[in-house]
Amino acid sequence: MSAKDTLKTDSNDPYDVIVCGAGHAGCEAALAATRLGANVLMLTGNLDTIAQMSCNPAIGGQAKGQIVRELDALGGEMALNTDFTAIQFKLLNTSKGPAVQAPRAQCDKKAYQSRMKHVLEQTDNLCLFQCLVDGLILDKGKCVGVKTSLGIDFFGKSIVVTTGTFLRALMHVGQNQSEGGRMGDHVAKGLSADFQKAGIELGRFKTGTPPRILGRTIDFEQTEIQHGDEHPTRFAFYDTRTDDETFHVERKGRWFHVERSTTNTEQITCRVTRTNEKTASIIRDNLHLSPLYKGDIEGTGPRYCPSIEDKIVRFTDKDSHRIYLEPEGVNTDEWYINGLSTSLPFDTQRQILHSIPGLENVIISRPAYAVEYDYAHPTQLSLTLESQKIESLFFAGQINGTSGYEEAAAQGLVAGANAALKPLGMKPLEVGRDSGYVGVLIDDLVTKGTNEPYRMFTSRAEHRLLFNHGSAEIRYLEKLNEHNLVSASRLKAIRDKSKRIHDTITRLNEDRSPDGRLFSDFLRRDGTTDQLPEFFQELNQEERDEILYRVKYDGYLSREISNVQKLRDSENIRIPKDFIYSNLPGLKNECAEKLSAIRPETLAQASRISGVDPSAISVLMIMIQKQRKSGSLEHD
Repeated sequence: MSAKDTLKTDSNDPYDVIVCGAGHAGCEAALAATRLGANVLMLTGNLDTIAQMSCNPAIGGQAKGQIVRELDALGGEMALNTDFTAIQFKLLNTSKGPAVQAPRAQCDKKAYQSRMKHVLEQTDNLCLFQCLVDGLILDKGKCVGVKTSLGIDFFGKSIVVTTGTFLRALMHVGQNQSEGGRMGDHVAKGLSADFQKAGIELGRFKTGTPPRILGRTIDFEQTEIQHGDEHPTRFAFYDTRTDDETFHVERKGRWFHVERSTTNTEQITCRVTRTNEKTASIIRDNLHLSPLYKGDIEGTGPRYCPSIEDKIVRFTDKDSHRIYLEPEGVNTDEWYINGLSTSLPFDTQRQILHSIPGLENVIISRPAYAVEYDYAHPTQLSLTLESQKIESLFFAGQINGTSGYEEAAAQGLVAGANAALKPLGMKPLEVGRDSGYVGVLIDDLVTKGTNEPYRMFTSRAEHRLLFNHGSAEIRYLEKLNEHNLVSASRLKAIRDKSKRIHDTITRLNEDRSPDGRLFSDFLRRDGTTDQLPEFFQELNQEERDEILYRVKYDGYLSREISNVQKLRDSENIRIPKDFIYSNLPGLKNECAEKLSAIRPETLAQASRISGVDPSAISVLMIMIQKQRKSGSLEHD
């Protein structure tokens, strides 16, 4: 009998990793831990909502699409799951440079969660169990297990908390309030109290979702059609995978089958309509009924994904707002109204919808609502996403103050991997902000924190020119060499791919075209590829695209690489965990307090803390040099 078939409750035989929660962060955490050889238990309040797309059933978008490709490069599952269950693909920002172009896919909501659930069920050394986690088991400052609503205790060497929006969650539809982190689902209460007892500081955030409507009641003639791309940009890297790795669930599963495959190009269409002055008037007349404007909601909402009432109040200069109508799947007639998130009363929601062209007679199948929930301030975490307050306790996803499936999944993979590596005493997986958007995300959270639900944008990455989505595997090759995040065959394929790309660029910089110009100069000036030599033409499309990007933008990329090297020099100067900042000569009290609270791990991370000025970094450098001379400071 394998470990995945056994539910263990013996404190003398703990799991390597326990994952609390089965959303997008929890799924990636559990799978990453098992890939590293850990014996994993995943606990969730509802096995039927694993990987639930609680809001928009879409993956990717600006910066988010790059995150998903990076997840795939690190061995994650989200990209494959998206490709197999997508019903429309679009590449965003095609009018801009390749660095900010991002894939996005509308998915079949139920197929997405069904396939992910089956992936987990078919994974060796992973046990799934349905129950609510309502407390921690601590021993001398270390988390050694969890308590559950069933009165059963489970024990683990590492615990990963991925509870999403369920901590002390409260939902609002007008003046109606009910407990729950998602309509029709439960609420988690006990964990918040245990966190606070242990000294973990909590905050309160708010998010929301729009109503769902019945598709047959939409007047499509009054809407604008939105097609998918003729040539879809997929999320997973297939040129470095074997067929078995690509179709692992479809071939291994005894019953599971996905009708849509990575070779299926048939796509559904979405629709676009707009609000109008009548819509705005209805919202203004009913603002007094909004729990957001009445003060019933305490939590801070996402600035970059505002409710429709927020849009009307904040953007008074706009006559209308675009509304995207997106189907939730191929086997349902429910449609998602992207851009119409609200917490207004149900009757008001109906009036708003009926004022919009094409929606005059729609039937609402599920009302819009807002949910507020507890989150833990992420500056209390290390770069591995381990708590600085409680050893062996890791946090990932919306509990860290983020929004979005992609941001949650990225944290889940890093937290799950480190939760597995820690008991083994192995080198942790730390992703720097010079590696990609996953690194920017984690560094921003643990260094700067967030006072609103954090959402990734390309503008957050100072080295975004290096982060084009097609280069993710090559950028993370160093991490793949250090950790067993992908199979040996795929690792070899990525190494070979990287070598071919570098070798081809070298040849293009050395060989000349028939007119005597270097092929690289020819490319930069003429931009055409039909006259390039055979050694370029025989490569696959993914490799050719990456080579063209690197050659054409060589000057810009070289400058960014130089800046990255400067950053790495200061990243290599590590600060001891027990470094005492108080009473340092020349260090302001405000800086000392912030440094003591966040506990930066490197000098570079210290320099990115808000309020820590260059003079403070100079003081730290002097003290670090003194300690280095005495031999008490680690230096990579």
